[in-house]
Amino acid sequence: MNMLNWFLIAVVSYLLGSIPTAFIFGKVMKGIDIREHGSGNMGATNAFRVLGKLPGSAVLILDMLKGLIPVVLVAGWLSPGVEGRIVAAVSVVCGHNWTCFLGFKGGKGVATSAGVLIGLTIALPAVRWPVGLCLLSWLGCFLATAYISVSSILAAILLPVFMIAFSAPFAVILLSILFCVLVVVRHQPNIHRLLNGQETKVPLPFHKKVSRP
Repeated sequence: MNMLNWFLIAVVSYLLGSIPTAFIFGKVMKGIDIREHGSGNMGATNAFRVLGKLPGSAVLILDMLKGLIPVVLVAGWLSPGVEGRIVAAVSVVCGHNWTCFLGFKGGKGVATSAGVLIGLTIALPAVRWPVGLCLLSWLGCFLATAYISVSSILAAILLPVFMIAFSAPFAVILLSILFCVLVVVRHQPNIHRLLNGQETKVPLPFHKKVSRP
């Protein structure tokens, strides 16, 4: 029975993850294909750049909810153990990264992975400290550098380290390693731009250069 439930979790979670939020907002709000603008990525960061702050915020929240709902509700209903939640987590991120609705091309999975991790903290108290530290690491790096890509890569690398340090369940440690690999691989274009000094920063007020007389 568990195998059938896991299959149902995988299918439902993948389909939820496959909903191309940024693409839909681009079509509805500006009549554009967001894949042809900005970085061409279908994630919240590119939605901020191309569509503006309000639509970008909506895309971010919805992409995070895409990760949270399968882990908390779908797995919680069909198979509330650790394994069922891991199946949901992997499936929803795969759906976001390789959506079946747009030729199996999607976003980088950072916001959806964050939603997954928040969902895991709700379902599994043992992972609250490592997830909290991971999110704080992302925020601290972002405030220091103004690079979303650098912050996401750093948080992804630290995630399995924190999971191991706090003795998280073995299945969750494996999940954190998988998320780390996916985030780093999906950010290869960003890494290339960083090495060439071409990566775009978020214009934070306290990062503005002070003009000299």
